[in-house]
Amino acid sequence: MAALGLTPDDIEEEVVEVWPDAWPAFRLFDALGTQWRVAPGGPSGLDYTAIPATASMLGINRRDLTNIFPDLRVMEVEAMAVMSEIME
Repeated sequence: MAALGLTPDDIEEEVVEVWPDAWPAFRLFDALGTQWRVAPGGPSGLDYTAIPATASMLGINRRDLTNIFPDLRVMEVEAMAVMSEIME
């Protein structure tokens, strides 16, 4: 956050329910929290090279990762939209 000029006070805390079928993707997304690629204009997306190793550390096998990846992408796109709003 500091690299983006943000502090924890800049982020509103809210309770979000995670559906059981999205839980593995959420766990992976959360674990990838420090794996964002950042360009001069701000975050450009997750570093996909970190996904397999991170998934493995969480006990997610490659076969399941194929099913989780689309949900991970949805979370990535939404996170980028939120970060873009904050930076405006």
